[in-house]
Amino acid sequence: MTRSDLVAHLSERFGQLTQRDTEFAVKTILDAMSDALARGHRIEIRGFGSFSINRRPPRMGRNPRSGEQVLIPEKLVPHFKPGKALREAVDAQLPVTDDDQQAA
Repeated sequence: MTRSDLVAHLSERFGQLTQRDTEFAVKTILDAMSDALARGHRIEIRGFGSFSINRRPPRMGRNPRSGEQVLIPEKLVPHFKPGKALREAVDAQLPVTDDDQQAA
């Protein structure tokens, strides 16, 4: 689902909101979440999951073209951890096959 798909879905579901109002609301929410993560804050949405920042330490890598070793610097990356309710909802969508039952 893309951002525009989300806006279209929400504006259909909530008829009192125009497409423009829905787009503004989605943009405002995503901007607030991005700003919070950029400031190093953790975001927790109960029943959905949490967003945080993980530190990736510096490491040695290789330039794929020349093969020479290069130092890849430390960086901070966003991380999403799904909540229990979301994990269970997604897991419930998987059909159980005979192979899965035999492995258990």
